[in-house]
Amino acid sequence: MGNGVAYTALIVWPLIAIYLYKTRTIQQATLWTIVGGFMFLPVRTAIDFPMIPPLEKNTIPVISALFGCWLVNKHNLRYFSDLRGVKYLVILLITVPFITAALNSDAVYNGGRFLPGISYYDGISTVVNQFLIIMPFFIGRSLFKTYAHQLLMFRFLVAAGLLYSIPMLLEVRLSPQLHVWVYGFFPHSFLQQMRFDGFRPVVFMGHGLLVSFFTAIALISAVTLWESKVKSKKIPASMVSYYLLVILLLCKSLASLLYGAGSFLIIKIIKPNGQHKIAVALVCLAMLYPIMSITKTVPQDTLVNIAVSMDDERAESLIFRFDNENTLLEHGRERFFFGWGGWGRNRVFDENGGEKTVTDGRWIITFGQFGIFGFIAEFGLLAVAVLRAKKASKLLKDRSEQLLLSSHALIVGLIMLDQLPNASLSPWLWLITGILLGRSEEIILSNKRSRI
Repeated sequence: MGNGVAYTALIVWPLIAIYLYKTRTIQQATLWTIVGGFMFLPVRTAIDFPMIPPLEKNTIPVISALFGCWLVNKHNLRYFSDLRGVKYLVILLITVPFITAALNSDAVYNGGRFLPGISYYDGISTVVNQFLIIMPFFIGRSLFKTYAHQLLMFRFLVAAGLLYSIPMLLEVRLSPQLHVWVYGFFPHSFLQQMRFDGFRPVVFMGHGLLVSFFTAIALISAVTLWESKVKSKKIPASMVSYYLLVILLLCKSLASLLYGAGSFLIIKIIKPNGQHKIAVALVCLAMLYPIMSITKTVPQDTLVNIAVSMDDERAESLIFRFDNENTLLEHGRERFFFGWGGWGRNRVFDENGGEKTVTDGRWIITFGQFGIFGFIAEFGLLAVAVLRAKKASKLLKDRSEQLLLSSHALIVGLIMLDQLPNASLSPWLWLITGILLGRSEEIILSNKRSRI
């Protein structure tokens, strides 16, 4: 639990949001409210009232954005209007927790631990909590339609990355201490933040992996602005790109470094159409991964051997992840379609009731709790944005617009890929995905209007 400053930050954030919505455009205010909350609010600190989801780092910024749109800007957000095929994923997202609850009303003994059954109240609570986390997807789809809106998002992500690099550099030098100094406690294992005789920056995000992924997306945004020749009155985009690449190196996360450096080269070398193909390939890999894991077609040994050739510590981490994933997958297959539900029923325990597994990847968490249909509902919303962007890209003629759309699709493809080893999916990433869908739909709709 956090100190008084932590709880004050949670309480004050809606007031900050109201100020932003009164003084900025609705798009700017939404970006700062949701992404800023992820950047600065405390981890693992919540105001927990009965009958509603805990008010914490993920939910307060979303609720603040909703109130800002409704009460301050008087904006009528039509979240579910004209969803077309997406509506089936939304329906699935709503219904799966209730079916999961109905199929998991039985109490079970898992190893040496007694786990209660799931009630319909748990199903309702899960749906409400899920929609609070995913709501930025629909906010982004509704508010960000034009090229100017999309460009604003890229510029904002670069500015946010530059701003955050200052406390990141401080923690690289002094070790991750800011969350302790400001909020009174360290939110994760300190040992996991030690890498290569140094430290990963954590700042206020809770783990070094989240900071490195955030930095990778900021880097990709900077390279996109550089390649699209968007003019800046201050620092050239090329200098910003190289600076953020150095910051990403200092994050000491191999996966995020590959995401960022790989995307750097892709954006500079490959044309937008090729970038869309890569993004779609990443989507296909993420969507097919559960089936590949079940059928044991994931080349785990090959990937481990590659990791061994690079670094023994990274190889050990990869082996640990694969071993846990395989154990959780075997457990999840027992309730393949709709999962085990919550209360830790998706995990595996030993005869003494201790946990035998660590649930790292978002995909295995979703699959274990809500089965393959829950996985399709959640990951399908991410996938449809990339697929819709590829369709929209064929209708654009301006190179800058093409570059922004293809790089945006690449970012969302990487978001999906990162959910295989990690669980980084949070409201700000849903917002980025929703913005891609909203922009893509507007391009397609504008083309249809021009034909009439």
